[in-house]
Amino acid sequence: MLNKKVADIFRNIAHILEIKGDNPFKIRAYLKAADSLENVTEDLEDVEREGRLAQIEGIGKDLAAKISEFIGFDRIKYYDELKKEVPGGLLDLLSIPGVGPKTAKLLYDKLKIADINTLEKYAREGKLRNLEGLKEKTEENILRGIELVKKGRERMDLGTAFITADKFISLLQDKPYVKKISFAGSLRRMKDTVRDIDILISSAHPEKVIDDFTRVEEVKSILNKGDTKSAVLTGDGVQVDLRVVPDNSFGAALLYFSGSKAHNIKLRQLAQKKGLKINEYGVFRARSVEDRAKAIAGKTENEIYKLLGMPFIEPELREDNGELEAALKNKLPVLINSDDIKGDLHMHSLYSDGHYSIKDMANAALKKGYDYVALTDHSIALKVANGLDLAALKRKRLEIEKLNKGLKIRILFGTEVELDNDGNTDYSDKVLSEFDIVVGAIHSGFRQPKEKITKRLIKACRNRHIDIIAHPTGRLWGVRDAYEVDFGAFFKAAADTGTFLEINSFPTRLDLNDVNARHAKESGVKIAISTDSHHIAQLDFIRFGVAVARRAWMTKHDVANTLSLKELMRVKKK
Repeated sequence: MLNKKVADIFRNIAHILEIKGDNPFKIRAYLKAADSLENVTEDLEDVEREGRLAQIEGIGKDLAAKISEFIGFDRIKYYDELKKEVPGGLLDLLSIPGVGPKTAKLLYDKLKIADINTLEKYAREGKLRNLEGLKEKTEENILRGIELVKKGRERMDLGTAFITADKFISLLQDKPYVKKISFAGSLRRMKDTVRDIDILISSAHPEKVIDDFTRVEEVKSILNKGDTKSAVLTGDGVQVDLRVVPDNSFGAALLYFSGSKAHNIKLRQLAQKKGLKINEYGVFRARSVEDRAKAIAGKTENEIYKLLGMPFIEPELREDNGELEAALKNKLPVLINSDDIKGDLHMHSLYSDGHYSIKDMANAALKKGYDYVALTDHSIALKVANGLDLAALKRKRLEIEKLNKGLKIRILFGTEVELDNDGNTDYSDKVLSEFDIVVGAIHSGFRQPKEKITKRLIKACRNRHIDIIAHPTGRLWGVRDAYEVDFGAFFKAAADTGTFLEINSFPTRLDLNDVNARHAKESGVKIAISTDSHHIAQLDFIRFGVAVARRAWMTKHDVANTLSLKELMRVKKK
């Protein structure tokens, strides 16, 4: 994953420059370039080969040369020289939420702390609170941040897992001796975080599959290499496990290795009652000699479920949360699909902190087959995201009105309005009334008590102008946990007022999560699945938000933006 490697280097360069107190414009240039590279869907080697590096947003002649240098030599001399100017482990400290370059420099200058383990030790011993600007609460936040970093290293977000899995599958699926291929495990069940990646292949030539698998460019080391299974570690530290099975066992193996463990246990118990036995090789009569030749099912998952008297159960539901009981009664929901989504109701443009113009974002949405899109740039109080003042709002509205006369997609004039520490908005009711869509969001005060946070959210629901509450629990994977909310009271307020709650599709958010989304659905709340895109490539994140909705047992009727524009405008707040 060359794109991510170069992006990480550019981000580290920015951090080192900030530690050194270098030019802020130069720092921002590297950060912007890092963001752009992470959103490039093509491999950088292909872009470089075709001479198109400078066409990437934020990549000028100098940065293009550095990318070419890394492609050619697997290093950037400027970065190597910069690293010599800061202690070796100092950059690791910057991975901790709440520890910025200034704090990292202070910790090193005063206490010579240059690695996470030492920082944790000093924080637990209360040795940080006497430093200038650091308090006892800071120590608590640093310790909490270290736990988040450790947790983030143990698991990866769904988007990262998909990038890695797609790389392996794309390189193996066209081999002539690969008959079927699929990822399995928690990735196939679309859990919001994934520990390892499991890939399953059916083939009559497992030795060839194993050889090609271990030679994939991403492989850094081979953990084991057997006759039918292998495990490797990528350069990013991701473990990828492969199993190769005969074609007549592919369905049984896919079912077994997809899990969940609880789902499989209950499935085996149901089989036992019918005098059957299920394992990764197939379904067998319990009294027969168990060998693959005598399997009565196993080529597909569907035939196994059918043999047990139930319809196919989608992988996202396989968590032993009532799916088997529902299947036996033929009461499984028809789950929502990405094709059901008619428009995205949360995204950003160059007007605030997005990377593309309104026209570019709208055209990208049109290519996805959407009928409408809401451009919800940040409101005035969020200065860090270039929140729009009234003059900018006027320019934006005029531009949207002009674009709507010529485009085949409807652009909705929207905002992501800031909710302050009491749940008030930073635009007046008069200003809010002029928007087509208003998304309310919390971006500060995450550590307020549960009662205070809940009151803010309920007040936002009761605001007649706020249509949607964005990323309702504020979680950001590897950065901060969700804030505490009284979900019963919150969901009741949303249902009573007709406020939509968002499933934010950004892979590091996925907020609401599946558990809370199902609770919201059962409470009568309507959901909006949006991407919070700041880049054209991020529109594809909708698949992850839809996955959360599927894990929450949602049909298209539970989701507001599966409606036509006319229906959406009718059911949203007036």
